[in-house]
Amino acid sequence: MFVKFLPPSIQKYFLMGKRQRHHELQLTLWRAPLLYIIVAFFLVALTLFLDVGLELAQYTTNYFEAEFETTRLLISALIGGILTLSAFTLNSLLVVLTTFSGQFSPRLLQNFVKDKQTQHVLGIFNGSFVYVLIMFLFISSHPVEYYVAVPFATVTVAFITALTFIYFINHATAWMQVHNITDTMKSVSREIITGSLKQDLEAFRTEEPGDLMEEYRKRIKIVKAPVSGYIQLINFYKIIEEAKNDNILLKLESRIGSFTLEDNILFSYWGPGADNVDADKYVRMVQMGHKETEIQDLRFALNKLGEIAIKAIGSNDPKTASNTINQLTDLLLIIDKNITFTPYLADEDRQVRLIIGIDNFEFHLYQSYGLIRHYAQKNYPIITVIIGSLGRLAQSVNPVHYEVIWQFARNTIDSIYTEFIFDLDRDLLLSRLRDLAQTTGHTEEYAQIENHLRNSKI
Repeated sequence: MFVKFLPPSIQKYFLMGKRQRHHELQLTLWRAPLLYIIVAFFLVALTLFLDVGLELAQYTTNYFEAEFETTRLLISALIGGILTLSAFTLNSLLVVLTTFSGQFSPRLLQNFVKDKQTQHVLGIFNGSFVYVLIMFLFISSHPVEYYVAVPFATVTVAFITALTFIYFINHATAWMQVHNITDTMKSVSREIITGSLKQDLEAFRTEEPGDLMEEYRKRIKIVKAPVSGYIQLINFYKIIEEAKNDNILLKLESRIGSFTLEDNILFSYWGPGADNVDADKYVRMVQMGHKETEIQDLRFALNKLGEIAIKAIGSNDPKTASNTINQLTDLLLIIDKNITFTPYLADEDRQVRLIIGIDNFEFHLYQSYGLIRHYAQKNYPIITVIIGSLGRLAQSVNPVHYEVIWQFARNTIDSIYTEFIFDLDRDLLLSRLRDLAQTTGHTEEYAQIENHLRNSKI
């Protein structure tokens, strides 16, 4: 009941599922500082206990002792110093966030805020300021003749704060380097693939559809979305378990990350037990919200990397675009090696219980390169990089994807048939395309493309 009296900004965390709450808390700036502030209170209690309660000064030499006025003056000076460093850090943080938003993608702000180093830096500054402030107030109201632990701990905290400021400047400048940004984004996507998606889906995937209960499908029942929003998280394990108990088969009509309006079809179901199903319990296993999240949505992660390349193309920065395309290529290889492209999810008896949307290699290939190709248009160096990346990808992926990769490359080349192209650009492009054609077994089609490009009128 007490949740109703909390502010909406805090109340929302109590209404989320465990995984979504953990993800959202990582995207906030106050979690780590709050923990450091709590630690600061414990440190204040410990140092005061040593100096006031145990009177540590009587067990040490005069070299380590500090008089009350000296200690008070030291702490009052450090309050201003730590506050100044905190202000500079906050200003640097705002500059970094503004740069990310304008130069790369607004969606990168989440990754910088979520970064553990960023969280710890802010926590250290807030904890240090609270420590010296509380310490100043306490010793002013409870003075003793000599202090040992208080000045030593205060100077140590100030020293750590100064080092942290230097570390944060280095961390921020390193984070803003393009190769670090793209590598970080790829690492996040890899964690989604090898962690969340593999754990949530791969254990249930089956390539054989088996019994799809087609005789019951003519009495199919539909369940509509209760609210409008993005599909953020689906409890696949619980849905399959409940579908087995109800002896039904469900089909998810909207994929994770898609925007669904209220009363749009969320999923349908059929089977021997369909007439006795509590459909609301399945709705509760699908979490919806006002924004996209990358907990289970690999497309969102691919699009963030793609946005960096698109921004780079618009800013005439081919090196950044090339680097991002290379990272996307590596990510596609990871997808191929870790994800089984089948829509069927089965229970432990290998009976299909849930059919999800088509999630094949072609879909992820387009999500990676499609928008980049569109915005590159007649930018032949970038087109050449894409074709070269496809050639390297074809050498490593499962051969069943050769046709998809070749058709994507051919469609990319189709857009430049009637355009002027420099001889060197054309030769380099054809060289990359020839390598791809040899790998995928389309040398005859390559010959036609080469003949057309070399003989086209300028």
